[in-house]
Amino acid sequence: MKNENNTLKIALVQSILHWENPNANRAMFSDKIEQIEEDIDVIVLPEMFTTGFTMSPQNIASEEGSLTLSWMKEIATLKDCAIIGSIVYNEKETYFNRLFFVKPDGETYTYDKRHTFTLAGEHKKYQSGKQRLVVAYKGFNFCPLICYDLRFPVWSRNTENIDILLYSANWPAPRINAWNALLKARAIENMVFCIGVNRIGEDNEGHEYPGHTSIYSPLGNEMALSKKEEILIVEITKNEIEKLRNKLTFLEDRDQFNLLD
Repeated sequence: MKNENNTLKIALVQSILHWENPNANRAMFSDKIEQIEEDIDVIVLPEMFTTGFTMSPQNIASEEGSLTLSWMKEIATLKDCAIIGSIVYNEKETYFNRLFFVKPDGETYTYDKRHTFTLAGEHKKYQSGKQRLVVAYKGFNFCPLICYDLRFPVWSRNTENIDILLYSANWPAPRINAWNALLKARAIENMVFCIGVNRIGEDNEGHEYPGHTSIYSPLGNEMALSKKEEILIVEITKNEIEKLRNKLTFLEDRDQFNLLD
């Protein structure tokens, strides 16, 4: 039986991506996910997992967003688990880097990337999101965010009893040390499990992605890290968070604030 004793088993899918080719990527991820033999509770995919980090969203057919969402619902039903990842999404000629959190029953939540990556011109192509998302699932509160959001601790701050911070990313090799350090920092300062799922390989713009998909404990201990194309299976328990927060009451001393747009 899954989720005994408030335990979650999570599959982190670190993969190459086929450039601006949703059909090929959906087929590839279907094959990878089909090979997961264990009962799992959550599957996490990289940022823009059907296209790669493209700054030409007009190259992606408008119907691809709904096709991928339907595919995610099929996977969630088939594997009886939640599935999470971001894609290029077209809504009335406005483009979003939109993350979907799909539960096994098809219930769907969305998050639009708040911090669009200005260095690549993402802010010129994609509409920035305004609302953070927290999803309750199997006794855990998830806060799924996207790549560049990782650099902004205020947006990631644990103000809503979050248990899991999760970053779906395309984080390049030259700044991978920052990725490692920031994931660890977000875990420690928020007393959460912090998960980062990155892609691997080179994209059509010549950017290299080294993986480093990983998970850190609420004390900042590295629980898993991968530098190759693979699916990491990690297990976490709610009891660990509760024991730590009862013993180390750091969150009670956090600064109170409201975000103003």
